[in-house]
Amino acid sequence: MSDRPIKLLLIDQDPIFRLGLQVTLEAIPNLVAIASVETDTVALQILAEIAEKDPNQVNLVVLEFGNGRSTTSQQLGLQFCRQLRALYPNLPILLLSSVQEQGLLLAAKSVGVNGYCPKGTPLAELVAAIQEVANGGSYWFDDAEAIISLLPSTDAINRISPDSPPPFSKLRNNLLLSGNTNIDATLSVVTAQLQVPGLPVLDRAILAGRRRELLAIRWLLNRLLVSSQEKQGEIPIADEPPLTPSLSSAIQQRQTVSPLVSPGTLQSVLFASCVTKLQFPLKNVTEIPLEIDIFREDKKRELLYLILQKLVQQLDEMRASHIEINQLYELKNILIHDLWQVAITDFFGKFSRIKIGNKNIEIVNLLLQNTEVVQRDILNKIPLICELYSYLIFQIELNIDNTSYSVVSAESKSQALMILENLLIQVANGVVQPLLNYLADVEEIKQNFYGRQLISTREIEKFRNDLSWKYRFRNYINEPKAVFESRYDLFVIVPRGIAKTSVYAPRNQELVRLSNIPLVVTLLLEFSDAIAPRLKSLLSFLGSGIVFILTQIIGRGLGLIGRGILQGIGSVSSVEKNFRRNSDRPK
Repeated sequence: MSDRPIKLLLIDQDPIFRLGLQVTLEAIPNLVAIASVETDTVALQILAEIAEKDPNQVNLVVLEFGNGRSTTSQQLGLQFCRQLRALYPNLPILLLSSVQEQGLLLAAKSVGVNGYCPKGTPLAELVAAIQEVANGGSYWFDDAEAIISLLPSTDAINRISPDSPPPFSKLRNNLLLSGNTNIDATLSVVTAQLQVPGLPVLDRAILAGRRRELLAIRWLLNRLLVSSQEKQGEIPIADEPPLTPSLSSAIQQRQTVSPLVSPGTLQSVLFASCVTKLQFPLKNVTEIPLEIDIFREDKKRELLYLILQKLVQQLDEMRASHIEINQLYELKNILIHDLWQVAITDFFGKFSRIKIGNKNIEIVNLLLQNTEVVQRDILNKIPLICELYSYLIFQIELNIDNTSYSVVSAESKSQALMILENLLIQVANGVVQPLLNYLADVEEIKQNFYGRQLISTREIEKFRNDLSWKYRFRNYINEPKAVFESRYDLFVIVPRGIAKTSVYAPRNQELVRLSNIPLVVTLLLEFSDAIAPRLKSLLSFLGSGIVFILTQIIGRGLGLIGRGILQGIGSVSSVEKNFRRNSDRPK
């Protein structure tokens, strides 16, 4: 083996097999198991934390497709490999599985898996496979290698094709795509940090300089690689893709110009930026209470990661079903409800039970009974969902502050990232809300999920009361005000924690539908806008008059009177002095 240590991340649902594999491999020189985890969600969390400190700390992921036997588990495993390849394109993947189906192994290779060994492979052969895959090669065990070798290779296809590109074109395209992906992910983080309210001047200057450097690097990378392609007669790649129609016009006419960045790449860049931001502290720094505030930070992060993973699966399913743009508005509430439901099921465990008194209650079934309330209070109020799905699936450009930007522009990515973060946070709030309604003060729930500051019965009740008042203020005051001001409030993740920001959006149709107290609020705002400037002018005029009277008339009069009194006192004093002087003279 090479002297370079190979650092592994092991993923397997079987704790006994996982532990045995870890102990066995760590006995081999130059093999180090950095972590051994059970679920995909925890693996993504660990990889994101590692990538922030040292991207080279993991050289290889060794995984099993769930339990290896369930069809659903195998499909989820393929989706996870696809997500892993998108987020970490240079990280090799070795499938160590009981899977033997030819079709599934071919599918695994197609989504980016670099090698395969069945469970039970002799240790020497397994170590050789690990070494080969970690060093950038591929290793497919015996029969699997024979099966996959029957497929035509990419090089063979290129040789047969009359329009085959010149040598090294694929390598350059991969370099361009990988470089732009990494640059755009970092650029999104820096742009989001620049939007943090109250940022110190020095920090803002440093971040602005870093953003300029990233833009310059991206431009230079594009120019160098594209110029090389142009010299060899390849199709040039433009700096920016052609603008696509807006969402409303796209429903009437399909996009005629194919974009240069695939939807999968666009999604990968955006989600990679989101995973990076999920490493920030998740403390709520707004004055608005959120349902997830009751959770410990590790549980918040785990829940948000899970929802992000389920969203990836949902987007893949939507692409596979060839959904049309005009169906998004019809399916919006269903899509968000399904995302919320699967998040509850996987986060708490489908068959998890809790004992209350003499009853064993299934947690998931109990929480899903609150569907109507959660849908009404939280899920249906999540804004800009159709815009986000259209951006990710159909590459429809976003309209920001009444201006349309290209899909790959920094402005569009920043806006999409804010909408995505708000979606994750609000769905997470929806997951926690029924827990607070039914199981808020159960000791087992407190121990497994709650933060230290919210474990007493009194603090829990205060927290629930704060949430109740939040809903009242939002429904009757804050939401009508936001509708009248043509904006949406979004919760986003910033270096300090979870903050609130606002984005412009036309909401005239909602304004027309307002009634009762919300309508009164908007009328009061309009009355205030109409009267306040005139009232201020009147008060300013009256104030100026009062100041004039006090200073010019009353003030001067008082000054004259005071001066007269002082002069009179002075005259009296001089008379008294003369009188005393005359009295003291000898007669």
